[in-house]
Amino acid sequence: MNVSDFDFNLPKELIAQHPSEKRDHSRLMVLDKEKKEISHKHFYDIVDLLDENDVLVLNDTKVIPARLIGTKEQTNATIEVLLLEEKDKDVWEALTKPAKRVKLGTEIQFGDQLKMVCVKIKEDGLRDYKLIYEGLLIEVLEKLGTMPLPPYITEYLKEQDRYQTVYAAHPGSAAAPTAGLHFTKDLLKKIKDKGIEIIPVTLNVGLGTFRPVSVDKVEAHDMHHETYSLSKDSAMRLNLAKKNHKKFVCVGTTSIRTVESNYDQGFHEGTFQTNIFIYPGYKFRVCDKLITNFHLPKSTLMMLVSALADRDFIMSAYQEAIDQKYRFFSFGDAMFIK
Repeated sequence: MNVSDFDFNLPKELIAQHPSEKRDHSRLMVLDKEKKEISHKHFYDIVDLLDENDVLVLNDTKVIPARLIGTKEQTNATIEVLLLEEKDKDVWEALTKPAKRVKLGTEIQFGDQLKMVCVKIKEDGLRDYKLIYEGLLIEVLEKLGTMPLPPYITEYLKEQDRYQTVYAAHPGSAAAPTAGLHFTKDLLKKIKDKGIEIIPVTLNVGLGTFRPVSVDKVEAHDMHHETYSLSKDSAMRLNLAKKNHKKFVCVGTTSIRTVESNYDQGFHEGTFQTNIFIYPGYKFRVCDKLITNFHLPKSTLMMLVSALADRDFIMSAYQEAIDQKYRFFSFGDAMFIK
């Protein structure tokens, strides 16, 4: 299967630079994957589109202010660090710019509250750092860091919480599970009042999700690892929903990757690693429907949605989205595949 099969031309002006004025007022393209029909709604219509036999699975990870600007102690050079994942106690993997200036043992100072010492050199601009600080790291990061917005968003985000879901609970992500950005607390209440169960899972989103596919053949792509966890309560509720033949509506590709990775003759509580790669030909064991945003050309996320619905149908839907001037990517509009 060729990576080029998932390519399309996207006008630059359709890349959303800021969120919609109200979270649930973004547009919603509805795809019926059986009938191959497309309709156009607004996100607040999702309440009417969900059935009482559905369960809504959402990723309650919280984005940390992981982008930090520091000074190399030896030369006073400016170094940008983006924390990605905690590998060991206070040892973090981080994307570094310019990485060539950071050698083994390099010390970088961030204000007077945080110091990082490079303890491992990796490829593609990655380094491991030992973090030295006092108190709680999340409080230090909230003082020193900023939200790690994707590189295609070039405008300043005034309200930092707009790159955070209203149900974010567990800090650890370097990027937001953006399909969830459209929900409001009021909208979630309406969904619950309709009798639809909402079950949280947690997957810490890494930048690997957005890493370009550099091979020609889909099957040759090396998928990144991400950490996810299921609480005892969530695992129990997911198992009960499966037993009762409920339809699983996943909010975002991270929720799909979590439940599809975890399910093995049932769901299991705990913390795990996954590098599941979902592309056309994959047989879904859990997910029936998907709420998602519009993704980058030739990305693994395009491949995932093309596995849930027919690739040709997805590509035609994307062309219609372009023709109808839908807004793309993290702060863009949404799609509901049912």
